Amino acid sequence: MPMRSIATKNYSLAASLMMLVMGMVMLSYAAVPLYNMFCKMTGYGGTPMTNAREGDVPILARTVTVGFNTDVHSDLPWSFTSLQKHITLRLGERKLAFFEAKNLSNHTLTGTSTFNVTPHKAGSFFIKTKCFCYENQKLKPNETMRFAVSFYLDPALVNEDDMDEVKNIILSYTFFQVKEDKI
Repeated sequence: MPMRSIATKNYSLAASLMMLVMGMVMLSYAAVPLYNMFCKMTGYGGTPMTNAREGDVPILARTVTVGFNTDVHSDLPWSFTSLQKHITLRLGERKLAFFEAKNLSNHTLTGTSTFNVTPHKAGSFFIKTKCFCYENQKLKPNETMRFAVSFYLDPALVNEDDMDEVKNIILSYTFFQVKEDKI
């Protein structure tokens, strides 16, 4: 075999492997946003679906109580609480829940929150129309800020046999410190 064809094959193999490695690196950077988008669209893992449409949603007689859980990662010196323990609403009925965060440190800090719904199977029926989650929230030393989440429960929940026993849903938020502000 001539030397030139071996060199061409080696170059071709090296170029293919380099493209594969670059593709894997690009996919690793895209994995988190793609996973979050998948969870929001499907309600996977208890992630509430988001819905920006303001169309008419029927309001049904069945009620569900939504409780609120708040946590703050130990790296973020904030307090974070729900201003109500729970809200009872009818399926399709829009509600607002309010939360309050306070920076307990002597530094300006930025936090961002994640959320989840339990039981997980209710996540695809929990529709948030406005939320503070995944948005950076900057608080000055000892500053307090209020946040709101607008939501409703999809009336289609009544059509699911395995949702008959769901009378209570917990919406949980956890605040984490944004890395650029680490002190």
